Amino acid sequence: MKTLERYIIRRSVYVFTLTIAALTGVVWATQALRQLDLVTSKGQTVVQFIGITMLAVPFLIAIVAPFALMIALVLVLNALSGDSELIVIDATGGSRFLVLKPILIFATAVLLLTASMSLYFAPKGLADLRQEITRVRADLVANIVKPGRFITVDQGLTFYIQNRSGTGELEGLLMHDSRDPDTTFTYQAERGHIEEVGNRTLLLMQDGTIQRRPKRSDDISIVRFQSYAFDLSNLTPKASEPVYKASERSTWNLLHPGKHDAYALQHPDKLATELNERFSGPLYSLAFALIVFAFLGKARTTRQSRGLAVVGAISCCIALRTAGFAVTAITGENLGLLAFLYVVPVFGMVAAGYFIMRTTPGATSRAFQKFGEWVEDRYQAISDRLTGRSSTGAS
Repeated sequence: MKTLERYIIRRSVYVFTLTIAALTGVVWATQALRQLDLVTSKGQTVVQFIGITMLAVPFLIAIVAPFALMIALVLVLNALSGDSELIVIDATGGSRFLVLKPILIFATAVLLLTASMSLYFAPKGLADLRQEITRVRADLVANIVKPGRFITVDQGLTFYIQNRSGTGELEGLLMHDSRDPDTTFTYQAERGHIEEVGNRTLLLMQDGTIQRRPKRSDDISIVRFQSYAFDLSNLTPKASEPVYKASERSTWNLLHPGKHDAYALQHPDKLATELNERFSGPLYSLAFALIVFAFLGKARTTRQSRGLAVVGAISCCIALRTAGFAVTAITGENLGLLAFLYVVPVFGMVAAGYFIMRTTPGATSRAFQKFGEWVEDRYQAISDRLTGRSSTGAS
């Protein structure tokens, strides 16, 4: 690999890493807010909350990686032009493909990264996320023990705790049990915690009392204890088997769903769409790289504005990806349209490659330059009109 190629790839990797970290962090924060009830209502700690929601990061990377690539290449090519490096390459007789080659190498690496996330890591992470959320929603402590609230767990059984510490210890515990037809029990304890012993779930209470009152009399007996175990096994919610959506299934499962898989039998179109999206999505990395190079890969002097080229590159990339999302939305049950999931990114690559390979690329550049001059003239005319000046007065 030549020095120039290593130089361009190194700069691209650096900017890409920073960009994808920022984009993934922003998108992750918005998605994590949707699971905020894991902390507020399900009693999970912040560490558990972050660990669970981080399982969706591979899926987010698969989505934002092409956009991070686009931003990285725009910044790198714009910097190469601003530092007159593209002009030097062009002046020394260097071909545009000296710059295009490392960009394609870098884009191929991003494509492989996106493909690995899309085909394996993303569905695995989403499946684990679904399993963890199902487990949390069926967790006894999360559903029964909520500080400062009276929770009726079963008919005639009410819990109350004053606080729950970070170690899981329950403080200020009160439990009222009137399920027995003859006797009512009221348990009070300074502290307690829940433990799994064998196949049983026990509430171990310490330093408390048991008030026993027959329902047919007013006599109350109080027993003090240092430690008491209350069986909660019959109250533990049973975790149901999670139903995995198409995006949460492995690629192998999408190719070969079970014969008795209810979801697969009911939604075969969703499985087919998801499978083709996983294979077509990584192609946008190459498409974006070629589009950005088609707009910004030509050497320009410092007097030639590159703002319009930057806007054009970003606009075309966004329009291309929006078209891909639109195809996914309109596909629905019409599986005949699935081929367009590949047509859209391939069209972007072919169109960009056509403009790059033209023997007279200056025609395209002149057209954009004329358009930019027209926009600048219109902007100046509007600015003069708003400020009350005219071109004659200005002269």
